[in-house]
Amino acid sequence: MPTDRELTDGTVGPYAAGLRLGSWTEADLPALVEAYRDPVLRRFSSARVRSAADARRWLARQREGWADGTRLGFAVREELPDGGPGRVLGHVVLRRVTPEADIGEVGYWTAGWARGRGVASRALDGLSRWGFDALGLRRLDLIHQVDNPASCRVAGKAGYDLVRVLPPEPPYPLDGHLHSRPA
Repeated sequence: MPTDRELTDGTVGPYAAGLRLGSWTEADLPALVEAYRDPVLRRFSSARVRSAADARRWLARQREGWADGTRLGFAVREELPDGGPGRVLGHVVLRRVTPEADIGEVGYWTAGWARGRGVASRALDGLSRWGFDALGLRRLDLIHQVDNPASCRVAGKAGYDLVRVLPPEPPYPLDGHLHSRPA
């Protein structure tokens, strides 16, 4: 099974069965706004995307993260038989990646229309394998609020063990869970 996939800009990125993980584009902005209309996504996300202008700012932050290497975000799309771009299903991101660091932090969200299909766990697993193989990371962490049991399930399915409970830290008002996955 392949471990990576060529991105639209010619770079190589993660591979996840039945999914395409690739660069966010201007064409994805309407799907981004639509995804953020979901109250569940808004509840657990620190980002706020309510309009096309918000979506353009969100996309600019993704591109800035790639440019400085600190936030490597991927659009998660369904894989189509003809190889064309499928519908946006979610987002995965690898943060705090610097040349001297060998530990990263992952995050993700899944659009409401894609939940319950294993999208998040497959995308997160693909991103994690890529972080270990392509970037040489030795550990990845995932943090979520304690009142998000779906994220605990996704973490477990993607090979992340619950390490400890974290105290509340702004902007999050509740305790959190720290999950980790070694290389």
